[in-house]
Amino acid sequence: MLDPDVAAHYELGSEDARLFVDGRPRLEYVRTLELLERVLPPAPARLLDVGGGTGVYAVALSERGYQVHLVDPVPLHVDRARMAASERNLAMMTAAVGDARDLQALGSGYDAVLLLGPLYHLTDRADRLLALAEAIRVTRPGGVLAAIGISRYASLIDGLRRQVLDDPVFRPIVEGDLRDGQHRNPDVHGRPEFFTTAYFHLPDELRAEAEAAGLRDVRLFAVEGPAWILEDPDDMENQLFSARVTESEPALLAATSHLMVTGTTP
Repeated sequence: MLDPDVAAHYELGSEDARLFVDGRPRLEYVRTLELLERVLPPAPARLLDVGGGTGVYAVALSERGYQVHLVDPVPLHVDRARMAASERNLAMMTAAVGDARDLQALGSGYDAVLLLGPLYHLTDRADRLLALAEAIRVTRPGGVLAAIGISRYASLIDGLRRQVLDDPVFRPIVEGDLRDGQHRNPDVHGRPEFFTTAYFHLPDELRAEAEAAGLRDVRLFAVEGPAWILEDPDDMENQLFSARVTESEPALLAATSHLMVTGTTP
């Protein structure tokens, strides 16, 4: 069952536009696709996009020739993903309501599974391991799994970037994140800009969970790297350079907003 605060946050309908500024893609979007293109098998591989939201990445991958089935626990997201597929005549993209912890109804044999959202909304480690195990179970042997976590220091850095660290609502949120990774917004309805119930990973912790679930050849990447604190669509090339040269530097992994862990299934 989806946490009510998480459901309420996404029912606001802002997920469609989150990855774009004035119609231009943000660094997170460009880098996520860049990393996926590096690790995914070639099209027309079968992909399962678990927690795929409104289909932003599913659409992009379908347009590249992949067969993509999206599942998400928010009905509004699924409706918008289906609409996006229909508007773009993407016959190889489908979508349904589903939970990352129970993929029984989706069959198996996928060439790759994406978990680009579920892990940071599963606040208990047991649930995260279950989601990873389910993704592994439905992936063919030797297939690819790619998952995203939010960095433990994301809210601290974002607070500096937006100059809101002295906000009486935001400061305790940051302190909680730094203490144990449990992100809680006490005013999720009044201050949605401070996000919703989530879990923020340390880099080694995300790697360890992937390995504990059974993934092999595990690799960890900083998606945006330190460039996200100065994010500017007019300076994308310099930001991409910064993200690429620091993506695997252990000393800087936690300075990103999002971490991607990848591996192959046994």
